[in-house]
Amino acid sequence: MVRLRVLTTNDWPLWREARLAALAEAPHAFKSRLADWHRGGEERWRARLETPGTYNVVAVLDDRTVGMASGLPGDAGVCELRSVWVDPGARGLGVADRLIAAVETWARRSGATTLRLAVIPGNEPAAALYRRNGFVLTGERGDLLPDGVTTEQVMAKPLRPAEGRATGGI
Repeated sequence: MVRLRVLTTNDWPLWREARLAALAEAPHAFKSRLADWHRGGEERWRARLETPGTYNVVAVLDDRTVGMASGLPGDAGVCELRSVWVDPGARGLGVADRLIAAVETWARRSGATTLRLAVIPGNEPAAALYRRNGFVLTGERGDLLPDGVTTEQVMAKPLRPAEGRATGGI
């Protein structure tokens, strides 16, 4: 059974394990490169998890980390979904959907009205996953990729307020 685990700073070895596995297995899916993350030690990994307001979660199957995702706070009611990855051996089990749902719940509870993400052009499996989870292309250009020409594609999903959260009104 797959379970999700929200990470604290002390869980940096789990985050490192998942991040390095993701960058090694799917380098085409990320702007960061494996070589960028091999530099630095524990302090660098802890710092990634200490970023204020972030939400980092991993999926665990049989005591093995098989997926990851992050949520980053933003401005004007927009949070960002990042670093989504699932180990090939765990694909088809709904792990990515659960990771996305966890970040979406965090964003909604944070008061966000929109969850956005950036996907590398041509990464159709990821784009299809995001569409299945309610994200749509915005037409906005994302960050410039290392080739110096291509930009990320930005997708977004409007969020309903979390249950029990005031939505204004009288």
